[in-house]
Amino acid sequence: MKCLVVIAHPNTDSLCHAMAESAISALREKGHEVIIEDLYLSGFSPALTLDERQSYYRPSFASAAVQEQIDRLLSAEALVLVFPTWWFGFPAILKGWFDRVWAPGIAYDHATDFGPIKPRLDNLERALVLTSLGSPWWVDRLVLRQPVKRVLKTALLGTCAPNCRLEMQSLYKAESLTQPQVQSFCSRIEKALSKW
Repeated sequence: MKCLVVIAHPNTDSLCHAMAESAISALREKGHEVIIEDLYLSGFSPALTLDERQSYYRPSFASAAVQEQIDRLLSAEALVLVFPTWWFGFPAILKGWFDRVWAPGIAYDHATDFGPIKPRLDNLERALVLTSLGSPWWVDRLVLRQPVKRVLKTALLGTCAPNCRLEMQSLYKAESLTQPQVQSFCSRIEKALSKW
C-alpha cells in the first residue's frame, strides 16, 4: 500500500518521533511505500488563508498553496497520524492540516442543499493514529470520553472516508515513562502494522 505518515511534533527528539520511526520502519519492512509528511519540518502553515476560506463554497477550492499536501493525501491508501494530544485536542499544526488539506472538492463534496457532505477519500482503506498524552488513561476515556478519537472516527474519517478502518493507540502519562515502557509501546505499533 501507499502509506502517508503525518507527523505533528516540533521536537525531532520527541516520543512522537520515536513512535513515527517505529511505524515507518514497520511499514517499510512489510514492503509498503511510505510518504512522510512532517508538518513542522516542512514549515507547514496551519492558518487557513482568506482565499481558501472564501473558496469553501465556490466551484473549486483555492488549493494552490497546499496542492503538494493534497496530492499526497489523495494518493494514499493508508494513513498514519502521529501527534501529541494537547489539551485533549490536536496540535494547531495538525488541525490546520485538516482545515486546509481536507477541503471541499478534495476530501468531501458539499451537498447542494447544504445537507450532509459527501465523502471523496474512497482510496483510504486504513488509518492508524498514534498519540501521546500527559494524562492518565482514565481521564481521557472515562471523564472526557476520548474526544480526539471521536472527532477522527465520526467527523473526519466517518464523513470523508467512511470505508477506512481506524485503529488508535494512545500512550498515557507520557512525561513519566521509562525506556522499557516506550519500547513496549513501539513494539505494539510494529505488531499492529505487521497486519497491514
